[in-house]
Amino acid sequence: MLLEAQATVDIKDSNGMRPLHYAALQGKADSVLMLLRAGASVNGASQDGQIPLHLAAKYGHYEVSEMLLQHQSNPCTVNKAKKTPLDLACEFGRHKVTQLLLSTNMVEALLEGNGRDNTPLHLAAHNGHKDIIRLLLKAGIDINRTTKSGTALHEAALYEKTEVVQLLLDAGIDVNIRNTYNQSALDIVNQFTTSHASKEIKQLLRDASGALQVRALKDYWNLHDPTALNIRAGDIIMVGLWKNSRAESGFQNALNMEDNTAALHMFLTDIFMSCT
Repeated sequence: MLLEAQATVDIKDSNGMRPLHYAALQGKADSVLMLLRAGASVNGASQDGQIPLHLAAKYGHYEVSEMLLQHQSNPCTVNKAKKTPLDLACEFGRHKVTQLLLSTNMVEALLEGNGRDNTPLHLAAHNGHKDIIRLLLKAGIDINRTTKSGTALHEAALYEKTEVVQLLLDAGIDVNIRNTYNQSALDIVNQFTTSHASKEIKQLLRDASGALQVRALKDYWNLHDPTALNIRAGDIIMVGLWKNSRAESGFQNALNMEDNTAALHMFLTDIFMSCT
């Protein structure tokens, strides 16, 4: 009726939302199509930078999302939270809409992230959406993409998404990457989490990094080499477990010991106890 009365199809409310925004948010495909045919702005943004495709993607409205894309909606549009429609689909676990957006000819730009604080992979990992992560990995997203907070592994570890941690490790993510604060994913878990899930995650990360967390039982220092590692009773450190690994070699050098794996392991047994 309003359209027949030639009402303005792009009239805004106090939040800058247009009728097309509300139709997309509610998944009303018939209304969306009618508004588009009447000339509604498919890429018109609200005050928070959302275009209708952001809302359709966030709430998982596949038919509406497809319709908006067919009418030249720009999937690379970033809202004021610096998120694209794909980011929102991944964050909220909208599987079909994620598949749809990954099938567009803008997929490379969507996956690159362009230095934003979050990537689709980080957002999916944060909320434990394993199926979304599999879609992103299949589409070729960089599994080791790092933000200030770290990789997707940092996100999954911090928010105790055990199955996601396992999935990312199985997919080959680099467990040793550190964030802007020089923290590995294991450092994050040790510092911020205490639950049963976090214990399981700690073990997964230790196994992947080939490291053991140990606590010193007594003081150790080398008076003859000021560059050697000095340890006080109660100190907790990470020790490489892989025989002939770079970590073990570095530890030997730090302790100014000869390259003797058996001797090193005897030393560790004497000085340290395992710390879980």
